Amino acid sequence: MPLTPLPDDQWDDRARAALAGLLPEKRRNLRGAGNALGTLVRHPDLTEAFLGFSAHLLTRSTLPPRVRELAILRVARRRDCRYEWSHHARMAARAGLTDAEIDAAGRGAAGPELDRAVLAAVDELDDTSTLSDRTWDALAEHLDERQRMDLVLTIGGYCMMAMAFNAFGVEPEREPGPGR
Repeated sequence: MPLTPLPDDQWDDRARAALAGLLPEKRRNLRGAGNALGTLVRHPDLTEAFLGFSAHLLTRSTLPPRVRELAILRVARRRDCRYEWSHHARMAARAGLTDAEIDAAGRGAAGPELDRAVLAAVDELDDTSTLSDRTWDALAEHLDERQRMDLVLTIGGYCMMAMAFNAFGVEPEREPGPGR
């Protein structure tokens, strides 16, 4: 049975505190947190621990936003995670990707060499939990060591999130995103 977001009348100080590392105080409620965080906050200790890692991937990663969003979109489509796709299609558009590029990322098809290497990395890691020398070398042409580490953990982290969001039945917010 899927989980639903925690109803507003059940949010306590501990639930709000679990989101403090990611959301300003005025957004620590169901409406401000959205469906994903509103569901995760049912387990405040786990949410608080997880959000430190998740916040790094989203806000402190060494990856350029375009690269991060390409990888997340490919994960979302491979894992058939409607929530992740909807949320990150909007973020990808804000990072400068066109609707055509967003759609291509979902299909695993992209033009520039770096885009192709990023999408190949998602496919390889999701299929085999490793990267071929060819893909690693292609990534190294454009990304330094820390960026490649952030990319691998971004892909893994978002695979895990897609799994959780799908298992918990997290639905996208009602706003349509580009590339849908």
